[in-house]
Amino acid sequence: MGNLDSGEPKKASGLEIEIQTDFQKDMSYGDYLHLDTILSIQHRLSNHHDEMLFIIIHQTSELWMKLILHELNAAIQCILRNDLEPSFKMLSRVSRIQQQLIQSWNVLTTLTPADYIQFRHKLGHSSGFQSYQNRLIEFALGQKNAHTLAVYKHQVDLYKRLQKSLHEPSIYDVAISALAVHGLPVDKKVLNRDWSQNYEPNLSVEEAWLTVYRNTDKYWDLYELAEKLVDIGNQQQLWRFKHMSTVERIIGHKQGTGGSSGVTYLKKVLDHQFFPELLSLRTKL
Repeated sequence: MGNLDSGEPKKASGLEIEIQTDFQKDMSYGDYLHLDTILSIQHRLSNHHDEMLFIIIHQTSELWMKLILHELNAAIQCILRNDLEPSFKMLSRVSRIQQQLIQSWNVLTTLTPADYIQFRHKLGHSSGFQSYQNRLIEFALGQKNAHTLAVYKHQVDLYKRLQKSLHEPSIYDVAISALAVHGLPVDKKVLNRDWSQNYEPNLSVEEAWLTVYRNTDKYWDLYELAEKLVDIGNQQQLWRFKHMSTVERIIGHKQGTGGSSGVTYLKKVLDHQFFPELLSLRTKL
């Protein structure tokens, strides 16, 4: 006869015997993730079936944005320490998260105009424009606009957090500083600029990145950093395009619930370019 102990997990009535089943004193999966809280905060303001979709899409998007900020802020600190390699994994993760966010628009497009008008009036003046995490992501990527903070003045602590982020260097600012650290000439006015202002392209920065791309063996870390940033900038633009096209599909050119011009505003946002020299240098290579 064969060995009764085959090394396979013992089972009883379809349940593996050694699986933990008593959680009166131990932490369970639901405890660790606070699922009771997470799964109890989807409060529809209407009786329409599709409002649940609308709520969950936006709540999960905010969770993904929280992780983007976690990774971006850690990457910024790595670059400031001239420790570039750990930032690559973080930045790769950001671009993967962005892909998840882009796909979420595809799920939301199953919401038809006829469905949405059944509960849109319940939203009041709440709008995705007011997403403070999206604003923090824009700041971290270098798109600074102090005027956008007005909608947060009623939340004092949050307003202070956004003001702090507005005046901190973006991921692109610290990447440019890394160019200088590696001995590449960069205008001092760029290195010492007012970080609360939107970044403007600079010829010395383009020349420095061109040197990196023409000498990848010598500047491999800077080259890899640049390509990670290009990935993120490209994904952010794709996310914005999907946002705009989804809104257009569902509400056409109606005014946004928060008072913006809706699709017209979203199309205008698409004109902004992240990390401009990393794109313009390609024409000159």
